[in-house]
Amino acid sequence: MDGYNRGGHSKFNLKVHIIFVTKYRKKFFKSNDRANDVKQFLYDATKKYGYIIIQMETDKDHVHVLLECNLKVSISDIVKQLKQYSTWHMWEHHEEYLSKQYWKHRIFWSDGYFACSIGEVSSATVQKYIESQG
Repeated sequence: MDGYNRGGHSKFNLKVHIIFVTKYRKKFFKSNDRANDVKQFLYDATKKYGYIIIQMETDKDHVHVLLECNLKVSISDIVKQLKQYSTWHMWEHHEEYLSKQYWKHRIFWSDGYFACSIGEVSSATVQKYIESQG
């Protein structure tokens, strides 16, 4: 196997680094229990939606996720799915704590996110390859 995924008329290898930040930058993940819970819920969500988490870690107020995805779903849709799934489950498991932190029920993540595609080669290597074509 060459490390690429295949579709009907496509061959791809898409890996994305995504960062979500808690609403108001609340230091929610200082607790290992809450950090472990959100990681588990994100793993569950990626399994449900067909993505693969390569690496994930939390800091006090945000989470980094490196995942592999397919061509059929936009990054914004992936972020939406992961945030919605994890928010619902975090409120189910930590409602007492969250209701004291957030005045609005069922809020957990900030609206924005960071996403960056990564590749197996450097940008310079791709530029050289393109220049050498033709």
